[in-house]
Amino acid sequence: QVQLVESGGGLVQAGGSLRLSCAASGRILSTYAMGWFRQAPGKEREFVAAIRWSGGSPNYADSVKGRFTISRNNTKNTVCLQMNSLKTEDTAVYYCAADPSLWSSSYYSRKADDYDYWGQGTQVTVSS
Repeated sequence: QVQLVESGGGLVQAGGSLRLSCAASGRILSTYAMGWFRQAPGKEREFVAAIRWSGGSPNYADSVKGRFTISRNNTKNTVCLQMNSLKTEDTAVYYCAADPSLWSSSYYSRKADDYDYWGQGTQVTVSS
């Protein structure tokens, strides 16, 4: 079993920054992909970024590329999402998730259904 706990959400003005953290515990393998998703009111959950514990290049949604950075700390079992140049359309509940599928090391699923483990979510609100 895997447990994921997000933190770091809050209220920020447009153009500002926030850093989200995801603390992972339990039986986590280095092959797992760790992803961040977000869900705005009335919208479907959408992929934001993903990275593997074992390394390799991370993957980003086009909407956040160049503004968001995903990183991992294998010693602390944490995955972080640094969000810069925030826009009002980034407002959503952000979720950390783990995908145990044995994809190739260069492939990341962007489908929420492929991620078996989820955190409780943290609210990010960007005001204009």
